Amino acid sequence: MSDVEVEPSAAATLFGDRLDLARQFTASLAEQGEERGLIGPLELPRLWTRHILNSAIAAPLFHGSVADIGSGAGLPGVVLAIARPDVQFTLVEPMERRVMWLTEQVAALGLDNVNVVRARAEDVQRADGFDVVTARAVSALRTLLPWTAPLVRDGGELVLLKGKNADNEIDAAQKQIKKYRLSDVRVEVLGEGVLPEAEVTRVIRAFVRA
Repeated sequence: MSDVEVEPSAAATLFGDRLDLARQFTASLAEQGEERGLIGPLELPRLWTRHILNSAIAAPLFHGSVADIGSGAGLPGVVLAIARPDVQFTLVEPMERRVMWLTEQVAALGLDNVNVVRARAEDVQRADGFDVVTARAVSALRTLLPWTAPLVRDGGELVLLKGKNADNEIDAAQKQIKKYRLSDVRVEVLGEGVLPEAEVTRVIRAFVRA
């Protein structure tokens, strides 16, 4: 495991007294992630900064009930659930092998604020909607909105973790933004001064009206 990134000092700041759980999850991902098809081999030297801390930096944006669509390896859902034990997370993932991984990790970490659901986003049902819906590295915004916006309660929020093209994605999704009644659509950059410049997190935030 010599090629796994050394834990950055920012980890202690972002996770506080939950740091040991973050270490445990990161170690499991480093040991099993490539073999189980969760991460590529090139991700190990940047596992902490690019994936764990990149997800954790957004933790203050979440509240109430949250759905993570296409949770995959647990990025950002498991990381956020570690950082925010006061928030209830539903991890939505259609692939059985990834659902198995998520279920194993939730049990091993003792995360009683997490529910794992095997389903496609369009098949998820929640009568009152979620307070916040998130996704990371799933798809372009115009494709993602039909999967995520309908799951948000009236007045709830989308917090979508994105890359450097976030502004362009908003421009390309104007039709879907109008269709799903999004307001205050904006890009926020998180982690400046905390994460390496190349690994800051961009999130697209928007409110959803029913």
